[in-house]
Amino acid sequence: MGVLNVTPDSFSDGGRYLDHDVAIARGLEMLAEGAAVIDIGGESSRPGAKPVTAAEECRRVLPVVEALAPHGRVSIDTAKVAVAEAALAAGATLVNDITASLAEVAAAAGVGLVVMHMQGTPQDMQRSPRYTDVVAEVRDFLLARADKALTQGVPEVWVDPGIGFGKYPGHNLTLLCHLHQLVADGHPVLVGTSRKSFLGSLDPVRVEPSPVHDRTEESLATAVWAMSAGVGMVRAHDVAGTIQAAQVVGYGSGGRW
Repeated sequence: MGVLNVTPDSFSDGGRYLDHDVAIARGLEMLAEGAAVIDIGGESSRPGAKPVTAAEECRRVLPVVEALAPHGRVSIDTAKVAVAEAALAAGATLVNDITASLAEVAAAAGVGLVVMHMQGTPQDMQRSPRYTDVVAEVRDFLLARADKALTQGVPEVWVDPGIGFGKYPGHNLTLLCHLHQLVADGHPVLVGTSRKSFLGSLDPVRVEPSPVHDRTEESLATAVWAMSAGVGMVRAHDVAGTIQAAQVVGYGSGGRW
């Protein structure tokens, strides 16, 4: 899943693809690199991000969704009913919902849905996340939401543990170490670690965390780790590099992927 943020303030590429023509070109490039899905978002969900109106979000994403949908599968990354419905009408076939609350929209349209775990909201999720057992709590939440979505008639439900959403670095690493438990539950799993802040603190040699665009190796390593655990899709900014890393490891293990 290629990341395409049509926003001015996303943590990694905010402002880079705000222009519609530039965003469309990047989406086509990622499809050519081998992305199976292009995930288009018009509202940043980074920690502390300010919400935008549905009208502004639609203005940002709809021309890009409409232009890319004939060329490949498009996902709309939104928490708003109105934006999801408009993007689906424009050609999106997957709703990537960080709030795990848009099952009715996906069911009505007969499209896929990603339900993600997040403790809190983007505005407050990193202030003081707390868990007794992060793996069990995230797993139980996702199972309940996924099963409910299927009951409501959603034909395709993915679960996402929400790496970095209301979680300290230790929580993120614990979830990554136990991805096989989430995979074993039977729902297809999506994981997104690409360029996230916890990756910047993994190098023991560095005194300060690495900057966003200096997290390539960590992003590739965690993506391949997730796939080796049985995850069905990874969300990545660097589509070409992620695919190449997966192919190398997949070839070395008998082509499992």
